[in-house]
Amino acid sequence: MPCRDSYGYALTTSPEAAAAYDRGLGDLLRLRAGGSAAVATAVALDPTFAIGHATLALLGHEMCLAVDLDARLRDAELHAGRGTERERSHVHAVAAHIRGDSRPLLQHLRVHPRDALLLSAAVPTIAFAGATEQPEDAWELVEQAIPAYGDDWWFTGLLAFVRQEQRRFDEAMELSCRSLAVEPAAGHSAHARAHAHYETGDHAAGLAWMDAWVDGAGRRTESLSHFSWHAALHELSLGDLDAVRHRHDKQLRPELGLGCRALVDTGSLLFRWALNPDACDVPDLDEVARATGRGVLERPATPFLAMHAAVVLLALGDGPGLDRLAAYADGHAHPTQRDVVAPLARALRRLADGRPGDAADRLADLTLAWRRLGGSDAQREILEETRIAALLRADRYDEARLLLDARLDRRSSVRDQRWRAQVLRDADRVAVDRESDLVQR
Repeated sequence: MPCRDSYGYALTTSPEAAAAYDRGLGDLLRLRAGGSAAVATAVALDPTFAIGHATLALLGHEMCLAVDLDARLRDAELHAGRGTERERSHVHAVAAHIRGDSRPLLQHLRVHPRDALLLSAAVPTIAFAGATEQPEDAWELVEQAIPAYGDDWWFTGLLAFVRQEQRRFDEAMELSCRSLAVEPAAGHSAHARAHAHYETGDHAAGLAWMDAWVDGAGRRTESLSHFSWHAALHELSLGDLDAVRHRHDKQLRPELGLGCRALVDTGSLLFRWALNPDACDVPDLDEVARATGRGVLERPATPFLAMHAAVVLLALGDGPGLDRLAAYADGHAHPTQRDVVAPLARALRRLADGRPGDAADRLADLTLAWRRLGGSDAQREILEETRIAALLRADRYDEARLLLDARLDRRSSVRDQRWRAQVLRDADRVAVDRESDLVQR
């Protein structure tokens, strides 16, 4: 009788390796620490286990896991032939996705919707950057999989994340709470709830719930820095910069060994924190850059990482680095790297060079394309905030105010209210200065 994973798929390996792999799959779907180690154990127990090699390759590609990516892909493809049709398709999908073509992964999920790890990889969430060009395509994948999963706690959390992306926040909250009632440590479900709180401006309650979950059921979660980022985003929105500083110092310093999350979580927080009109003594991003490494900053594996790399390079004033990122993206097989990342890097190079008006215009041209970068609305907002900063540097106050008004229409935010007030004060000051100049002439 063949070994099977928790979703019923056959695993062509020994019972011991299958048990280790399935334990790792459970940890990965919970976002719990130990998932990658359990998969590595499965491969050590059976070096011919193709799915195990492919999973390590996928984690290395998406999460900067320290693996020999080429070796894992080579071994996965070498041994895939001894597996089932589903296993062969899984390995092919992973290999193609890593090499820049996600179409086989999407086709695989149409035939094998309960391949939970690859469904997770295809949908941009906390764990993976996603494999679709538009959020609606990812939503369709999840919607089509509903009959295959029923009331499965993990899938319910994934569906909750989709619902909040669709701005169906009440449904997202209900689904996430339903999943957490079954599995309190469900990281995807907690993540969906975090987004529902943030997107509705429910900052105080969202912050209190997040801190309680991290200290309780979620304490074994591997991606705790991202939940800390969510908490800090609430604190930023509440205008409590002392709390943001404390959060950074205790939970988000890059030297805590955060891997790629140092770029995605710490880097983005520091950048957004520094844009506050009343921000002072914000830590620089040099440590983030060192923790991330030049390879990731200038040759990021995914468009999602590239978005964050571009912003960090801008904060460092590294124009040549932005040029190298743009050149890398221009030659990349992934269309989003070419169509979105390359022009984004060039737009930010203009801002670094002191041409804020030009940069703001180029960012405006890319607004509709930002969604292709992966991640969430809350993460991609960093580009909207960069555009606002560029408009302010160009003394285009009316345009900046309109963007801030739109943000405040979406959700309450003390931070954005203060930012808007500062824009009005600066606009009045510039108008007075101009009138004074005219009088003097």
